[in-house]
Amino acid sequence: MALRTPQKLKLRPLPLFSVFSKLPLSTTPHNNNNNHSDASVADILVSVFTEQPNADTPELNCFAPILTPPLVESVLTRLRTWKLAHSFFHWASNQGFRHTCYTYNSIASILSRSHQTSPLKTLLKQISDSAPCSFTPGALGFLIRCLGHAGLAREAHHLFDEMRLKGLCVPNDYCYNCLLEALSKSGEVDLIEARLEEMKGFGWEFDKFTLTPLLQAYCNARRFDEALRVYNVMREKGWVDGHVCSMLALSFSKWGDVDKAFELVERMEGHGMRLNEKTFCVLIHGFVKEGRVDRALQLFDIMCRVGFTPPVSLFDVLIGGLCRNGDSHRALSLLSEMKEFGVTPDVGIFTKLISAFPDRGVIAKLLEEVPGGEEERTLVLIYNAVLTCYVNDGLMDEACRFLRMMIQSKASGDVQMDGFFNKVKKLVFPNGASFSIVINGLLKNDQLDLALSLFNDMKQFVDRPSVLIYNNLINSLCDSNRLEESRELLREMKESGVEPTHFTYNSIYGCLCKRKDVLGAIDMLKGMRACGHEPWIKNSTLLVKELCDHGMAIEACNFLDSMVQQGFLPDIVSYSAAIGGLIQIQELNRALQLFSDLYSRGHCPDVVASNILMRGLCKAYRVREAEKLLDEIVVKGFFPSVVTYNLLIDSWCKNGSVDKAMALLSRMSGEDREPNVITYSTLVDGFCRAERPDDALLVWNEMERKGCFPNQIAFMALIYGLCKCCRPTTALHYLREMEQKDMKPDSFIYIALISSFLSDMDLASAFEIFKEMVYSGYFPESHDKNYSIVMDAIDKFSKDHRTSSGIQVLMEEGKLPTHCP
Repeated sequence: MALRTPQKLKLRPLPLFSVFSKLPLSTTPHNNNNNHSDASVADILVSVFTEQPNADTPELNCFAPILTPPLVESVLTRLRTWKLAHSFFHWASNQGFRHTCYTYNSIASILSRSHQTSPLKTLLKQISDSAPCSFTPGALGFLIRCLGHAGLAREAHHLFDEMRLKGLCVPNDYCYNCLLEALSKSGEVDLIEARLEEMKGFGWEFDKFTLTPLLQAYCNARRFDEALRVYNVMREKGWVDGHVCSMLALSFSKWGDVDKAFELVERMEGHGMRLNEKTFCVLIHGFVKEGRVDRALQLFDIMCRVGFTPPVSLFDVLIGGLCRNGDSHRALSLLSEMKEFGVTPDVGIFTKLISAFPDRGVIAKLLEEVPGGEEERTLVLIYNAVLTCYVNDGLMDEACRFLRMMIQSKASGDVQMDGFFNKVKKLVFPNGASFSIVINGLLKNDQLDLALSLFNDMKQFVDRPSVLIYNNLINSLCDSNRLEESRELLREMKESGVEPTHFTYNSIYGCLCKRKDVLGAIDMLKGMRACGHEPWIKNSTLLVKELCDHGMAIEACNFLDSMVQQGFLPDIVSYSAAIGGLIQIQELNRALQLFSDLYSRGHCPDVVASNILMRGLCKAYRVREAEKLLDEIVVKGFFPSVVTYNLLIDSWCKNGSVDKAMALLSRMSGEDREPNVITYSTLVDGFCRAERPDDALLVWNEMERKGCFPNQIAFMALIYGLCKCCRPTTALHYLREMEQKDMKPDSFIYIALISSFLSDMDLASAFEIFKEMVYSGYFPESHDKNYSIVMDAIDKFSKDHRTSSGIQVLMEEGKLPTHCP
């Protein structure tokens, strides 16, 4: 087969011609005496596919007969990118070249190193299905390790079985060890244990390379006990090396067992083994993360002793840990050690130290350590940390003074520094963040006027203040009710080209709402709508509540209507407040209409809104409408709360329809709404009002049976009700039970019992209760409505021979008013 002539090749791109021109012409490519050495052909193919990655020309066909596994391997390994190698691999396949296990492994290695999992998966199908290829055990082991490196452990597991079942490879212990290694990287503990059982079945002895991946898998799976068992076996066999110890030490660190990790490192050192630099760094980071800076420093000393130079990142993490522990002495000592190692501290280390140790002495030492030749940008960051430190400690005078000195450095390089600031080697002009730190500090310390003054100074030096400074100043002005100044700052903000945010507008909007300035709030809503900002719900709700609290519910409703007209949908909380406000000013029908209109406005009234309206209806004795509202709530898919039912039960009880109230109790149980102590207390009171004490006691017993424990109000409701039903003896029983539960009744309970016993002609029992009341300090004042009842009782006690002497004793003790009969 002859190559085309140079004249014809001119029709092809020049790079391809220049490559083929280097190739001696021959019509017998299979001749053993040809001049095509593998090296020269490999050079040509590498050059062709490098210059034309998708080369697919007839001229390349001449190489098809001379492709050999070593030649293909050579070309694959010399191509610069995985895409080029992948393109050449497919080209060779299309030329009829039958790949061997070695060429497959070459492309697999390239794809694995580049983490190209999709092409790798396609390659596996080709190996086992479309173009089956026999593999030696060593070659299969290599391929499996490539898959493991790419995170394709499951695919490796499947390929292993495919190759064995199809007779493409007879795996040996090396193959198994490679598979175990791949599975360990993905934490496939169950698969590893299954493969170990297979190896046992073949009668193979486990070696170091078998147990190492098993140890790795147990460590990754946090199976502490199994990992230690494997480690002990390896130690008995003498297979423990630096890699194994490092693996276990890292795992101990991840598990939070820092002491065991450190002990393992010490044991390694005793056996002449040592960690590599990366493992040292990872362990130190892990120790600090676990809060064990002490062990991290010990490990750091070992690292330095064996000859490693710690990177600046390691100093950073150690100093950060010491800062969190408040150990300024050791942190500064570590900073000095950095000089000895020739490691320059970065700005992050200085800012950590300054922020953590605000003591003036510590800051002075740190400022002395700052290299004089540092860039201005770096120095500003360090000085900003000093400013932050002052602000956090509330030392605003110091912060302002330092900032003024930094500002003066621009006007004159020779700034007079006194006292503490003499430690500063070089002053630099502050940036926007410097001003922000101090201004925000002043705002937090309620020094708004000073913050505004500094802001005006800032505008002379900073082209455009940040939106954050504007927002903080406007918000502080609004919190101080300085509305006009905040609006002026908003205008200035827009003129300077700084775009106000939703926070800016909502700060002013909130101030207007607090002032109950409806017209101003509506104007602000218009401006917010034009800018695409939403008003905060809390501000709108605040305005509605303020208006309603001052009897201006109609104005509140008008405001909500204006919000809708501006394109904003008020929150259901705002509407609930408006409904409550209307009810307060006796506009119940309008509240009902507003509640009904909520559906057309895109809202579904929640249980809170329903309860507000329900309370209004019940208070107005429109109980049937309230019950109808309850049915509507249920129909619309809402679940009434216990409060909802309690409102209706209370209304029915007060109307004398206690049986309807009991029907609601049954309905609650059917809807999985557990009645509470208020529910039962209301029903007890209702039955007593209806002179049905036995039913009241049944409800009481039901309450206790269901584990709802009565409180003071429940006890008093029952006792008072029983007294009104002429059951003083039963009422007294529950008074004693109430007292056993460390609850004290109010004075009206004693008076109810006295009146009930007197009505029952039981003066002795009435007098005993009377004495309890007197000695408990519950004797009513003369303006109390129960005073006359008590005086009548004293009159009866004085006239009865059984109790008159007792009254005389109480009078002598000064327990009764002197004007008593």
